[in-house]
Amino acid sequence: MAAEDDDNKPRKKISHEMGQDLSALSVGDVEERIALLMAEIERLKADAAKKRASRDAANAFFKT
Repeated sequence: MAAEDDDNKPRKKISHEMGQDLSALSVGDVEERIALLMAEIERLKADAAKKRASRDAANAFFKT
């Protein structure tokens, strides 16, 4: 198999399970997971803020 064939293969999607054994992962793998999890945390925070704003607007509307 040529090196170019390896480049054309889709990379395995990284997933993380809470409490997963990390001993088989390299430092790079761990750092990549940290970055992915931090991005997911930011996405969740943004969604929570959006939902909070929507709820607050509805509460303000119905209080009047």
